[in-house]
Amino acid sequence: MCAAYPAPSADAFSLAAPVRLWEDGFAADPAGYYERLKAQGPIGWAELAPGVPAYIVVDRRAALELLHDPDTWSHDPRPWEVTVAEDSPVLGMMRWRPNTLFADGQEHLRYRRTLVDAFALIEPHDLRERVHQAADTLVSRFSPDGRADLLGDYARPLMARVFNSLFGLPDSESDRLHNSIGEMMEGGERAAIGEQEYGRYVVELVARKTAKRGNDLTSWLLNHPLELTAEEVTWQVFLTLAAGHEPTANLVTNALSRILGNPAYYTTLTSGSRPVMDAVVEVLRYETPMSNYGIHYTSKPVSFHGVWVREAVPVVVSYGALAYFAEQDQRHAGGHHPHDASHLSWSAGPHACPVKHHTLLIATEAIERLTQWLPDLDLVTPRGQLTWRPGPFHRALTALPVRFSPRALNR
Repeated sequence: MCAAYPAPSADAFSLAAPVRLWEDGFAADPAGYYERLKAQGPIGWAELAPGVPAYIVVDRRAALELLHDPDTWSHDPRPWEVTVAEDSPVLGMMRWRPNTLFADGQEHLRYRRTLVDAFALIEPHDLRERVHQAADTLVSRFSPDGRADLLGDYARPLMARVFNSLFGLPDSESDRLHNSIGEMMEGGERAAIGEQEYGRYVVELVARKTAKRGNDLTSWLLNHPLELTAEEVTWQVFLTLAAGHEPTANLVTNALSRILGNPAYYTTLTSGSRPVMDAVVEVLRYETPMSNYGIHYTSKPVSFHGVWVREAVPVVVSYGALAYFAEQDQRHAGGHHPHDASHLSWSAGPHACPVKHHTLLIATEAIERLTQWLPDLDLVTPRGQLTWRPGPFHRALTALPVRFSPRALNR
């Protein structure tokens, strides 16, 4: 049964109603929602879904303090879970599972160690080749047409192919993977269906590898000396496969939309005078694909940056708000620092992303390979008119239609 949460007291927040991050308007105009949150102070009051309140951290200093204080803040959502309805559309992204994201202390370190060790076995040249193979196959399908949707025809199926190969499944399973993850992350009416289908997908994968190991991440997790149970491996894969697939696809398309929306910028990249990494880092700084996550809880009421935070209520780091305000500050300063790694898209502290270098390699290689094959890409829809998928957690395009000179690939 869903608990009734009273609105915060007037001394904590100036707004009477929470900012509704589940509305379609948030996808269309996140800046307006972030401004409303910022008007409340470093910590805003919002809803992630109807009747699901949360504190939203929109201040960089507060975010860093939170992320580096595991003694005060926990990642275990179970006390919160009992307060929300079982059919809540955000449970797929927030419910407890025995993996590194939802663990604290030594348990978290144990899970994290297995991930770090497994991904360390992936050689960069091998990962690069996997991306190239997937990119070449996908581009060859639409290159003769002169038109494509770089989200549906390229970025999402490319991530499904790459991550399926890394975890030990064939390309034939790719559509099932990216469809189920996409529905789960949107947090809408089909979120529960997406979560169930994705869960079945992972359970079947782990069962297959339990019966017969291979040269893949799933098998390496099963074989790890720390001896995770099959259930623990299942939930480690559930986390890392989803975290690798959907956000990386959105990172690629968000970067491509910014690149193609600025012809002068695009020319510097295709000519080789500026590396693609600049564009990827720029997106991480200013339009991060995971808008609101880094979810924490406190076991007892605590005063935090002028707000009395109640126990068992999500405290969410708004990476999107931090990125938005960073871009505003940069514009006012009149500078451009693409190599500045001070963004928080990878989070920070004990739960910072353990495999960011793999993600960066996949994203940059996906963009470079595409633009090598198709150097005259042009947006069909101006960037300011592109539409974005709803959901409180991500910044994700619905489509990225482009045109280019038709050509057949010589592979």
